[in-house]
Formats: sequence, C-alpha cells, structure tokens
Amino acid sequence: MTAPIDAADFRTAMARFPGAVTIVTALSGTERRGITATAVCSVTADPPSLLVCLNRKTGTCAAVAESGRFAVNLLADAAHPIALRFAGVGGVTGEDKFAAGSWATDAAGLPLLAEAVTSFSCEVAETLQAGSHTIFIGQITGLVQNAGAALIYEQSRFHRLSPL
Repeated sequence: MTAPIDAADFRTAMARFPGAVTIVTALSGTERRGITATAVCSVTADPPSLLVCLNRKTGTCAAVAESGRFAVNLLADAAHPIALRFAGVGGVTGEDKFAAGSWATDAAGLPLLAEAVTSFSCEVAETLQAGSHTIFIGQITGLVQNAGAALIYEQSRFHRLSPL
C-alpha cells in the first residue's frame, strides 16, 4: 500500500499549478460575503456551469449554501490588492472587504466587481462535500465581460500573463 501524501508536500506541489484569481461572492440575508479563490473552473457549456470549491469554515461558503446563489468575479491583472483583501490579509473581514473596488449587483442582488474581467452569476445546481471543502456546481444565470487580462496566482505569487 502506498504511504499517504504529506499535507505540506501536497500544498507545495499544488502551488505550482497556476490559477486564475477570482472573488467568489454571495449574500447572507442582506450582508455581502466574499473570498479570494483559485479553485474555480468550467464544468460544461450546455448548460453553462462553473465549479467552485470553498472551505466550509468560511462565511462565504455558509452564505452560498444558505442562499443557493453565488457570483464569480475574475480579477484583472492589476487587482492583486483586492485579492489580498478578500483573502483576509491585514485582518479585513466581512462587509469591510467590499470597501475596495467598485461594486454593483446582479438581478438577484449578488455583488459583482465592476472592474472584473468577467463576472458570472450562478444558481447552485449541485453540492458535494470533500474533506474540508464544499464543492458547488453553479448554473450560470448571468455574465458580464470587460476588457483586460486576468490575474494569475502561482508559486505563492501573483503574475500577469504575457503571450509567447
């Protein structure tokens, strides 16, 4: 039998996977919740859907589970200060995270970042539990696109992409 993988080794290996940086937002009643996330990907184009993985200990995860809705805001390459803020750097929590950036709402009231490269509004179609995280598959109900390049996170640092 194979020995279990050490959690620190796993984190180090996963840091090599570049990921697009997003802010996942939701509503808990009338209060906005949001968290920086790279564990986001497309699932299918028919119907259009996304997958997000959120730590169950977060208020954002609880808000998505409670409301059945979430938004994914793909950050522009200059938005690393917003990414850090929503990651909780500096101790910023709750509604105070939304003091940075220009925020609008979709038809359901979900927070959308005006400066995002793309924002997706989603309704939860399926929920799965995996270890410390909840995986939400969301059917896309709205889409806003803007010009710009996405912010990337790799090797514990933010990056801009440049064409080869």
